[in-house]
Amino acid sequence: MKKQELIHLHGLLAQVQNHYEQETGETVEHDRYTTLGVQPTSIHKSKTDHKDAVFALANGITSEMRETETERVSATAD
Repeated sequence: MKKQELIHLHGLLAQVQNHYEQETGETVEHDRYTTLGVQPTSIHKSKTDHKDAVFALANGITSEMRETETERVSATAD
């Protein structure tokens, strides 16, 4: 994946986080992401920095969703 694509994905994940927090009222805890100090607008950061940030942010979002999920969805098609 190219650096520009990682930055775009990083921005999309940040939007997903914002939307999730607005809809649920829950705050996504992601200490590792915060520690990295890489934002989607940090275009001067390296590709590796953005890759680490994407994984950290995605992990924080999915962990929060896992904690708040109460109903399991069937894996079978309708």
